[in-house]
Amino acid sequence: MSEKVLAAVTPSPARRWLAIGMMVVLGGLLVYIALAAPPQGLFFRVFMLAVGVGALLLAERLRRSTMVSIELTEAGLRDTDGRELCRFDNIAAVERGAFAFKPSNGFLVRLKSPMGRVWQPGLWWRYGRRIGVGGVTPASQAKFMADLIAMKLKGVDSILNELQDGRD
Repeated sequence: MSEKVLAAVTPSPARRWLAIGMMVVLGGLLVYIALAAPPQGLFFRVFMLAVGVGALLLAERLRRSTMVSIELTEAGLRDTDGRELCRFDNIAAVERGAFAFKPSNGFLVRLKSPMGRVWQPGLWWRYGRRIGVGGVTPASQAKFMADLIAMKLKGVDSILNELQDGRD
C-alpha cells in the first residue's frame, strides 16, 4: 500500500446518501405495505415482505461498500481497504463510451484473463473479464482514471510522468 497513487475515484457523499436513502425508503415502504395493508394472497404478502427486507439489506451493503475509494497505482487498481481489483498487466482495454456496458459515471476495464466475481454496490463490480467502476462516483474522477489507464496502455509514460510532476 506504499505505492504512489496516480488517480483516485471517491464516492460522492451526496450521491452516496441519496442512493442509500432511496433503498431505505423503498424497503421501508414495501415492508410497511406488506404488514399494514397486505395484498389478498399470502404469496404476494411474503413476496413484498421479502423484497422490502432485501432492499434494506442492499442499502446496508451499499453503505458499507461506498465507504472506500478506488485507487490507480503503477501496479493496478485497488481499493483503499487494500483489495486488488486487477493488476495492470492483466488490463487489455478500457471503455468509457456512451454505448459501453458500464456503471453510471464510470468506465469498463476489459481484462486479459478472467478473475473472480465481486460486487461492491455503487462503486465497482467484476465479472469474468470485465470490471465496471462507477455508480455513486463523480464522472470527472472516473474519466481522469480511465484516461490515465488508456494512456498507460498505449505506453505514453512521458505524459504520465509530466502529469505526476504537476500534481506533486
